[in-house]
Amino acid sequence: MAFSPSPARPAGAGGIAPLPEHPPVLAGNLLGVASMMTWAAAFPAADLLLQTWSPLALILARLMIAVAFLMPIWMLMDGPQAILRARWPQGLMVGGIGFGFGAYLILVAQDLTDPVTVALIASCAPLAGFMLEITSRRRKLTRRFVVGICASIFGGIIATNSSGLSHIGPGAGLAVLSVFLFSWGSDRAVRDFPDLSPIGRTTLTLTGALCMVTLICIGAFVLGFDTALSADPAPADLLPLLLYAIISMALSQALWIACVGRIGVALASFHLNVAPFYVMLIMLALGDGWDWNKAAGAALVGIGAIIAQSRPRSSKQTLPA
Repeated sequence: MAFSPSPARPAGAGGIAPLPEHPPVLAGNLLGVASMMTWAAAFPAADLLLQTWSPLALILARLMIAVAFLMPIWMLMDGPQAILRARWPQGLMVGGIGFGFGAYLILVAQDLTDPVTVALIASCAPLAGFMLEITSRRRKLTRRFVVGICASIFGGIIATNSSGLSHIGPGAGLAVLSVFLFSWGSDRAVRDFPDLSPIGRTTLTLTGALCMVTLICIGAFVLGFDTALSADPAPADLLPLLLYAIISMALSQALWIACVGRIGVALASFHLNVAPFYVMLIMLALGDGWDWNKAAGAALVGIGAIIAQSRPRSSKQTLPA
């Protein structure tokens, strides 16, 4: 089986090349691996912080640090004019709905159900990405891609040790909506801002997420919900919080947006189902045991990704990014 070719296209406005007509598959998948590994790297930090922080306050603090970290990098890399010319209303909307409101819904879904149910539903992210690309006529329905998606979803179920939904109801529905919003936001972050670099797209949309989560926190405070920054503030929280915000969000999200820009949201979503395996490897290094379910699930997701991105040598490439 051969991977698709990836010829370059001329640079667009501002000297920034638009999305390639045929995505460089290897580079895109390497970006996906890097994104999920950096996301998983801060898992122990999140586990520690959630012992004292309320989840909503932690999301807010994480976004604040991530945006504060990314904004000067965006200015240094692309210049102040790129920031001034950015389509801020559109970027705030995409980030607020896709990444801000979506993150809030996954918290509510977990509160109404349990982590296993949410993880199981999240394993269907490749299907959400596939539906977005099918409805916008950017991907044709092929047998190989359907087989690849099925393998990825099944692998995600195995990796999360999930045998079925323990709760069917509003919580599961919110989890499904959250998955679709994240996929939609990732897709729009690339398609709506072709003149921005991955850092620019990431910073713009995460700023939108920060605005949305800030509004949610204000509403939660007014309604009397727990929005305390921390039950027991301590200097020891600073390093885990920086790792969680800078490595696991700012860097991971920039790599993720770059991955979506190279191979599309459907194929990029395959990498989400390998994340439990990366978390397991990190926890293994910290003293936990080997989990064959996560290893087997990751292998199946990898096989599915190869099938979905492959084609017979005699066929022609039909999928634009």
